[in-house]
Amino acid sequence: MDATPSVALPTDAGRGIPARPPAPMRIGAGTFEWGARTYVMGIVNVTPDSFSGDGLLAETDASFVERAVAQARQMADEGADMIDVGGQSTRPGHADVAMQQELDRAVPVVRAIRAALPEMPISIDTTSAEVAAAAVDVGADLVNDIWGVAADDDLVHLVAERHLPIVLMHNRAQARYANVVAEVLADLSRALDAALAAGIAWDATIVDPGIGFGKTAAQNLAVLHDLHLIVALGRPVLLGTSRKSTIGKVLDLPAEERLEGTLATTALAVSAGVDIVRVHDVQPNVRVARVADAIVRGGWREESNT
Repeated sequence: MDATPSVALPTDAGRGIPARPPAPMRIGAGTFEWGARTYVMGIVNVTPDSFSGDGLLAETDASFVERAVAQARQMADEGADMIDVGGQSTRPGHADVAMQQELDRAVPVVRAIRAALPEMPISIDTTSAEVAAAAVDVGADLVNDIWGVAADDDLVHLVAERHLPIVLMHNRAQARYANVVAEVLADLSRALDAALAAGIAWDATIVDPGIGFGKTAAQNLAVLHDLHLIVALGRPVLLGTSRKSTIGKVLDLPAEERLEGTLATTALAVSAGVDIVRVHDVQPNVRVARVADAIVRGGWREESNT
């Protein structure tokens, strides 16, 4: 006689245990096999006021599209797996821009990169449904939402209607937490639920813990320490630490001198199981990710080193 009671699943319930690794995801022309290796997303900022100093836009600048394409081509040559285009700065203290201005910045760049690199998956970094729709119309494949935990209904419904993948990033207006890691996990879990309720497929979601967004430097470091817990949500994880102020505070260095700090976070991210790193400096991050992947994920064979 079995004296140990057990609980059975309700007839309409799932297992409640996310698949590991997550199922492969189609993003544009690319298929991303999560768990096989770490992917690198190159950042193209079409702004005049990027925190990292890499914004491509000046006040009277008619050549920003050409320079954005040149930057995207270089990133592709250096091993980028996708390109992320943004037309509004998200640095602390940034000036909001009108939707038309964001459209005028981002959409021509997405169109031109798509023409130049037809096989390259392109992400549009926006919180605007109108900007996302226009970017997708000219070639964007993925929506990267920095307010994914408080997503605009129009944006998530657009993503659902267009059957797009989406990055849901953690963010807060103020850095108020009782337990930052637990609350980031809870907020991202709620964001995933909201995306599902809007009709976005589970296998079309990516999560981002939002380093540098609504968090102090100490809180950012705590989240980085426990990145493996973000992976436990069961979705692919994107990490954006490139040149962030937390690195600057640890090293007491300006944005243009934070490469080594960024590379340290990329190596640690691979160890924690992160799937995508979003970076300004593609080539060195690709090299670090490849070596870290060989150590952590395996699969490298000596005979493949030609």
